[in-house]
Amino acid sequence: MELGRLEYLQALVTEFQVTDSPEAKEQVLANLANFAYDPKNYEYLRQLQVPDLFLDTLTEDNETLVEFAMGGLCNLCLDRTNKDYILEANGVEPIINCLSSSNEETVMSAVTTLMYLTTPQSRQQTTALPVVECMLRFSLSASRRLSNLATVFLEDYCTPPQVEEARNLSKHTAVGIPLPKD
Repeated sequence: MELGRLEYLQALVTEFQVTDSPEAKEQVLANLANFAYDPKNYEYLRQLQVPDLFLDTLTEDNETLVEFAMGGLCNLCLDRTNKDYILEANGVEPIINCLSSSNEETVMSAVTTLMYLTTPQSRQQTTALPVVECMLRFSLSASRRLSNLATVFLEDYCTPPQVEEARNLSKHTAVGIPLPKD
């Protein structure tokens, strides 16, 4: 007998919660992040509290888990209900913290997620001065993907005065967030 979609996703969530194997956790989280790409799964994933699982995983020490959790959030927040949920769950701060990851995929997903989460209500948080400063640094990255994405963020999500303020500030302060390694 074939498992239904909800039952299958439930089995993945349960496996993630009970396994002690880091490799198994990574595999399960990668699967959940992939399922988060399909709008047919949004309701089931919300029922199973997968957005919370992704948000909680952003603080793990395992970079691979963080990468997959960030990718999963990035996939989920295309949906209005998921976006609202992530914003209400104070998800912006842990996502911003992922900008300092040394893993470029994590950083790319974090930047993209901040773009998707930007609303008139959340703009103050998603384009806070430290974020804009970070995007200015990323726009100078040797990685074309990262520099292009950061440039889009600066041009489409930030106001010229915000960018100017961040430019002036970064001239006078030590740079805190390192660029991701290639």
